[in-house]
Amino acid sequence: MTDTPEPKPDAAPTPAKGPWLSDARVGLAGLVVGVVALAIAVVPYATGGGFDARVRSYLLANPEVLQEVSDALNAKADVARQAADRELAGQITARAAANPALLAPDPRDPSFGPADAKVTVVEFFDFRCPGCKATAPEVLALMQAHPDVRFVFKDWPILDRGSDGVSHLSARAAQAAHRQGKYLPVFRDLMAEPDLTPDSIARILNDNGVSLPQAEAAMAGGEIASHLADVQTTATTLGLQGTPTFLINGKASATIQPSDIDAAIRAAKAG
Repeated sequence: MTDTPEPKPDAAPTPAKGPWLSDARVGLAGLVVGVVALAIAVVPYATGGGFDARVRSYLLANPEVLQEVSDALNAKADVARQAADRELAGQITARAAANPALLAPDPRDPSFGPADAKVTVVEFFDFRCPGCKATAPEVLALMQAHPDVRFVFKDWPILDRGSDGVSHLSARAAQAAHRQGKYLPVFRDLMAEPDLTPDSIARILNDNGVSLPQAEAAMAGGEIASHLADVQTTATTLGLQGTPTFLINGKASATIQPSDIDAAIRAAKAG
C-alpha cells in the first residue's frame, strides 16, 4: 500500500563527488611520507653509509619518489578496501535472500513510491552519520528521478551509546513526523542540520508544521521504541556493519556512491 502523499522536499544542492574518506587518505599519505623520511634519515647511521647513503642522497634530491610511494600504498589500500566491501555486500545479500522476511514490507517504515514497484530501495541510516548526510540530497533526487521505484527508510541510530542520545532522538522525531505526514521534509532538514541537539530537532519539527505536543507524545511512547528495536534486530541479522547501507531489490550495494545506487536501480529495472 502506498503511503499518504507527503509534500515533496525542496531540491537540495548536490554534494561534490569524490572519495568519502579523502581526509583519511591525506592523513595516511602524510604518515607514510613521514615514516619513509625518518627511515631514510637514520639508515646511513645504522649501516655505515655506502649504498644506503647513495639511496638517501638520491631520495633527498628526488623527493617526488616519496609521493609515488604514498600513492602506490593508497592505491593498494583502496583495492583491498573495495574487495572487502564487495565481499561484505555479497554476505548481506545472501542473508537477505535466505530470510526474505527481513526486508518484507513493514507498514511502520516510511516508504514512498508504488506499493507494487518492480524495484525497491531500502536504506539503513543514522541522522548523525557523515556519509548519510552527504548522500541524503542525492537520495531525495533519486526519488524524484525514479518515481516508479519504492524507497524505504530504515531509521537505524547506531552512533549513540544507549538509547538516550541524539541519534535516537532524531530517529524518534522523524518517526513522529511520519505519523503526521511530514517525514520527507523532516528527513531532509535533519540531514542538513550540522549540529543536532534537542533544540534544533524541535525547531526542525516546528518549521515543517509538525505538532510538537503530538510528536512528543509519540516519541515518548513504546511504539516507536519497539520499531527502532526491530530495525536494530534486522540490521544485526543481516550483518550490516555501518551506515548508510543500501539494498536494491535485496542486493546490498558495495558502495554508498549515489551514482552506483542509480546504476543498480536502472539495472534492476532492466532485469
